[in-house]
Amino acid sequence: MSKVLYIKANAKPEGESRTFKVSDRFIETYKESHPEDEIITLDLYEEDIRLLTIEDINSVFGPKTEESRNHPILKYAYQFAEVDKYVIAEPMWNLSIPAILKAYIDYISVTGITFKYTAEGSVGLCTNKKAINISARGGEYSKGPMASFEMGDKYLRAIFGFLGITDFTTVSIDALDVIGNDTDGIVDNAIKEAQEIAKTF
Repeated sequence: MSKVLYIKANAKPEGESRTFKVSDRFIETYKESHPEDEIITLDLYEEDIRLLTIEDINSVFGPKTEESRNHPILKYAYQFAEVDKYVIAEPMWNLSIPAILKAYIDYISVTGITFKYTAEGSVGLCTNKKAINISARGGEYSKGPMASFEMGDKYLRAIFGFLGITDFTTVSIDALDVIGNDTDGIVDNAIKEAQEIAKTF
């Protein structure tokens, strides 16, 4: 049995978020294809995610004990490290990811839990895991002249790789706000793509 962490990072509620329309269908199909697996949903907007203080930073870089698992920051890193698969759902905001997702990344990037330093440099501790990022975007950022401006998926792919997760797939829902585009059709096509991936994820 695998554990899947479904990380949701969108201020829009269910029914309004085009990202969640795709990611929720991914999860539904995943459950049908992997009925024995456990899905843990983590809606960042329902958590007490905030910017790190100096005390938090000291905890992130300080020694880890069994009591660390109950720490309000470190508990997220332990949760992240102890699952097998990740589903990230977020819209593109200003060419990158929502700030709350970046704050969450700061929570989980913890020495001694998700990565460590060695004489040869940093080493990710979250190996043999896989991730998928599902992201809705107003413009076309997967190809063409705007592709170089896309920083959200690139960042997530880089930081997950830093933590040891190199099996990283992306479903991008592009050009949703381009005038004249068939928005419903774009979302439907992304749902079909996501569902196919979910069957073997």
